[in-house]
Amino acid sequence: MNKFLILIVATLALACAQARPDAYDAAAETREYKSDLKEDGSYNYQYQTSNGIAGQESGVGGYYASGSSAYYAPDGQLVQLTYTADENGYHPVGAHLPTPPPIPAAILKSLEYIRTHPHQEQRQGQGRF
Repeated sequence: MNKFLILIVATLALACAQARPDAYDAAAETREYKSDLKEDGSYNYQYQTSNGIAGQESGVGGYYASGSSAYYAPDGQLVQLTYTADENGYHPVGAHLPTPPPIPAAILKSLEYIRTHPHQEQRQGQGRF
């Protein structure tokens, strides 16, 4: 029982140590920040930090926005995101975002068959007395 308790405590300590930001991120500073809000409701802003986080956005409040952001993942890979937001919703684009799997060939073949062979309903009473 005692070994089991030690294992749990060690696991929790390791999890907490991994969840804590590293010293590089904890000491990050804002290198650049610009913001502009105009009387017509349009705006833009941009920022950049010493640890590689950056972002910018412009738009018209409540109607339209477009922007981008970037940061470095824990494995060192640069993650970039661009987006627009308008009356049709939020539209993000980035290589790290999940995509739907391809449609299987059998389904594509079935859809093509349906498209080229429209259903023709028999009219009730046609040819009958």
